[in-house]
Amino acid sequence: MKSILKITLILLVCSSKSFAASVNNYVVLKETLSSVRIDSVKTNPTDPNKTDPKKAFALNTKNETDIIISELEESYVAEQLINVASDNLGIVYRAGGTTKNGFDCSGLIFSTFRKFDITLPRSSHEMAQIGTKTDLKNAKKGDLVFFVNRRQHHINHVGMVVEVTEDDVKFIHSSTNNGVVISSMNEPYYKRTFVQINRVIE
Repeated sequence: MKSILKITLILLVCSSKSFAASVNNYVVLKETLSSVRIDSVKTNPTDPNKTDPKKAFALNTKNETDIIISELEESYVAEQLINVASDNLGIVYRAGGTTKNGFDCSGLIFSTFRKFDITLPRSSHEMAQIGTKTDLKNAKKGDLVFFVNRRQHHINHVGMVVEVTEDDVKFIHSSTNNGVVISSMNEPYYKRTFVQINRVIE
């Protein structure tokens, strides 16, 4: 009986020491993690000096007891803008329109961005004054594309880029004749009237 009691006491002592060591290790680890205040980035396995933008990770340090790592998708906002705008395909053109009862070109873009609490100027001419101008060859989804048509002397039509391939850029817009449609920059009319592309989201 004494032997059993002795063995039990030895086990309890060992267990308590192991538990104490575990607690101590946890405290050290927690203090180390809580001191981190920079983002970590996954490197490209083929070239450790280059980073993969689609594999960027951010360390959440708002709560020191929770380490949350999430993948960032740089085109997420652009994709959501495209989804919202595309829900209006087929809706008729209406001068001054900003609802599903009808859109004009800037009304479609204005209302699409407004869904995400991004307030753009109301007219295409004013929209062309914001953001960063870029070349057509560098177009990305979500960029705004501007035109001058009907013998106007300033920009009076706008659309949003929805697809970019090696030889084409497609954009969604509300046209006078066809309402909300997706068109191609390879169409002769849009080639002729194209003016510029602006990047308003990074």
